Amino acid sequence: MDLLILLITCIANLLLGGIVLMRDVKSGAARSFALLSVFVTLWIVANYITNHPLTGSLEINDFANRIAYVAGLVAILCGLLFTYFFPQRRRFNPTSLAMLAVASLVILFLSATTLVSGEVGYDVDGRLTYTVGPFLILYIAYFVVVILVIAKNLLHLPNRRSVTEAHQARFVLVAFATSALLGLVLNVIVPVVGLGWASTRFGPLVTVILVGTVAYTIVKHGLFDIRLAAVRTIAYACVLLALSAVYYLFAFILSVLVLGGQMTDSISVSPVNMILALLLAFLFQPFKHFFDRTTDRIFYRNTYKSDEFFERVSNVLVSTTDLRAILERASVEIGDTLKAKQSFFFVYYAEDRFTSAGTRHHSRLPVSDARTLDQYFHTNGDAVVLTELLTQDDSIRRILVSHKVDLVMPLRRSNEIIGYLCLGASQLNGYVKRDIRALETITNELVIAIQNALSVQEVKEINATLQQRVDEATRELRKSNEQLRHLDETKDEFISMASHQLRTPLTSIKGYISMVLEGDMGKITPQQETVLKESFNSSERMVRLISDFLNVSRLQTGKFVIEKHPANLADVVEQEVSGLQVIAASHQMKLAYQAPTNVPDINIDEGKIRQVIMNFVDNAIYYSRPDSTIIVTLEKKDDKVIFIVSDTGIGVPEAEQSKLFAKFFRATNARKQRPDGTGVGLFLAKKVVTAHGGTMIFSSAEGKGSKFGFMIPVVQK
Repeated sequence: MDLLILLITCIANLLLGGIVLMRDVKSGAARSFALLSVFVTLWIVANYITNHPLTGSLEINDFANRIAYVAGLVAILCGLLFTYFFPQRRRFNPTSLAMLAVASLVILFLSATTLVSGEVGYDVDGRLTYTVGPFLILYIAYFVVVILVIAKNLLHLPNRRSVTEAHQARFVLVAFATSALLGLVLNVIVPVVGLGWASTRFGPLVTVILVGTVAYTIVKHGLFDIRLAAVRTIAYACVLLALSAVYYLFAFILSVLVLGGQMTDSISVSPVNMILALLLAFLFQPFKHFFDRTTDRIFYRNTYKSDEFFERVSNVLVSTTDLRAILERASVEIGDTLKAKQSFFFVYYAEDRFTSAGTRHHSRLPVSDARTLDQYFHTNGDAVVLTELLTQDDSIRRILVSHKVDLVMPLRRSNEIIGYLCLGASQLNGYVKRDIRALETITNELVIAIQNALSVQEVKEINATLQQRVDEATRELRKSNEQLRHLDETKDEFISMASHQLRTPLTSIKGYISMVLEGDMGKITPQQETVLKESFNSSERMVRLISDFLNVSRLQTGKFVIEKHPANLADVVEQEVSGLQVIAASHQMKLAYQAPTNVPDINIDEGKIRQVIMNFVDNAIYYSRPDSTIIVTLEKKDDKVIFIVSDTGIGVPEAEQSKLFAKFFRATNARKQRPDGTGVGLFLAKKVVTAHGGTMIFSSAEGKGSKFGFMIPVVQK
């Protein structure tokens, strides 16, 4: 029976230490508590072996006796270390730490010898006896001093500690002091007076007190924040016990039915055992579900599920766009969930305006107090402030106490505070870390909802006077639109008229210059011929320019018509290239073109296609460098005819290529190279090619050259 009690207490002790450590491995408090659990367990085991001649050898008992002294001292030192991390990390005094380390090493060394633990022997009746080491009194004194230091650390908490942590510290002190003193009595005094059996029998009581008190503090006051893990552990233990009971019950019943009431070892390998294993596998989940709900009802009667809380808050925030309704509904939801006596929001509305809404009979936060809170949070940057953590003489504490506020959380948009969420006193055990994490999680969603509601409210106020302004602006726009439309029509009429009027005299000028060049007016000198050819080319360009403007005018008025007739595109390209050879030569350039033989006649508007070809070649001449070659290609590929003009000129900047075929647009470097351009040539070229069912071909790299062309289907639709 003693061995069973020993086993249960050791498992419980190690299990608690393991849960605490797994909750936060990096925490100094968790690590020191886990070590405490290990050495308390070691002390219980060593104490049991010391008082039981299990091996018949006094050497084992004597060694276990020394281990018990060492383990007990190390356990109490682990408890002391724990108080330097709980409830808040304390600074170690280097001098005190050095003295403690030296003293601990000395006492630990003495404890491992007979100078403290004494010796184990037998009396005349064959019972175990224990002698006292000469330095035992030093061991006891040191043990008591460590307990007093633990008590000092747990009783003298910083001023900013909460009521909950004060409760935790008191219960931890009771657990440590009671179990340590009881362990000292059982380990040192009881064996000496000849009651070794009592040491073994009541040794596990140390763990019962320690584990029981710490477990109560975990469940009641949130110590280590591992209540969920502890509760789930209890649930799993219940599941295992229940399944074990079911297993033995069914094993007994089936053994009676199958084996005629004989419980033999064969049941462990019989088909009965396989059936029971399958049955228990099916029963595990129902049992687990039952005990999970049961433990939740016991330990979580007044708590909430975070995910359900977040969902309810989200539903509230999207239920309306009215600011006051959002604040009131959110206050009720948060207050009910966290069991706050009051819950309310304070939100800045404009420069000197604010709104406040919350649960019934909530406090009113004046603007002056809110401005004081602004300064505090801007200076400290806290996410949440609990009133009980503030010092008694803190001005912020006095403000919060006057309004019966126990928790205040700023609502921030970027670095700007737009308001506050204030909660009154908790009706449970105060606000814990889980509550604060839940509030911090919904902060952004609250800010977004409030900001949206403020925006909607501002829009509604603006709309009160906006309609009149919109109507007035609409009238002005309509009037301006009519004027612009009239100006546009006038411009189109002017361009059309000017184009028609200019073409007639230009045609005459071009004809007369041609007659002079051909010698109809007499012989001319080479110098006169050069000047006249340049004049002829300029008049030719002027005619083409006027034609472009006329076509633009026709596009605007819907009179731009494509008149298709069969034509050989190879001949058209060759004629245009030949006509531009003179201009290319005057710019010290060459035009390279090899007429293909496989291009069939296709239906095109020959005049407009000629303009497109001439425009591409002309641009290549004017935007290329001297002594360069412009390559003109024409080929039939599949069911399409492809025409391309390639040059090594200035190219088109990448940032401006997307706007190249827009009306009147010219690239920046093109305007510098040729200031007299109009920006309508490429615009018209795209219109003509598109009207033929074709697509434009274009690629360019600034400073390296360009490719312009088109692709027209052989069969026109």
